[in-house]
Amino acid sequence: MDWMDEMRLNLEKKRQVLFSKDSEYLQDLMFLFQNQNHRIMSLWAFDLAEESVKKLEEKHPYEKRPREALEAARNWASGKIKMQSAQRKILDCHAFAKEISNREDIAICHAIGQACAVVHTAKHAIGYPIYDLTSIVYKLGVKNCKEAIETRKLEYADKLLYWNNHLSEYRGKWAAFMLK
Repeated sequence: MDWMDEMRLNLEKKRQVLFSKDSEYLQDLMFLFQNQNHRIMSLWAFDLAEESVKKLEEKHPYEKRPREALEAARNWASGKIKMQSAQRKILDCHAFAKEISNREDIAICHAIGQACAVVHTAKHAIGYPIYDLTSIVYKLGVKNCKEAIETRKLEYADKLLYWNNHLSEYRGKWAAFMLK
């Protein structure tokens, strides 16, 4: 079964999330993620979450929880705040998803939350593509999403390669737990 068939099946089953960490389509990303250090994965996640926050801000200009979650995750990674404070903001971002009805925006909220949680553990990284790709399907529809999904997946790998090659240029501070 290819990823399009899997996605259609998940839609038929009325699942809100159309991809999973077990999706064959995402296994190459999972492999890439396994071999990265925590800081690279966090910077990758912050960049992608920033894109998603901007999308939500265009549609929900008065909603601050996604932006606050991203700022809290950055502050947590730098040691400015503790996990509990960041976790609260991330959960607030997920809570916003429960208050809206647009499936694309719901998936984007969850993508941001997953990206922010990469600070806790890089294992959350796969959550971003799972929800981000789902949001693309909801935005474009099944018949029109194939090229956009495949392009977006390549962008994830490109951004990861970028941070692999530019980590030493990052001028932000890191919390001690991020240096392990």
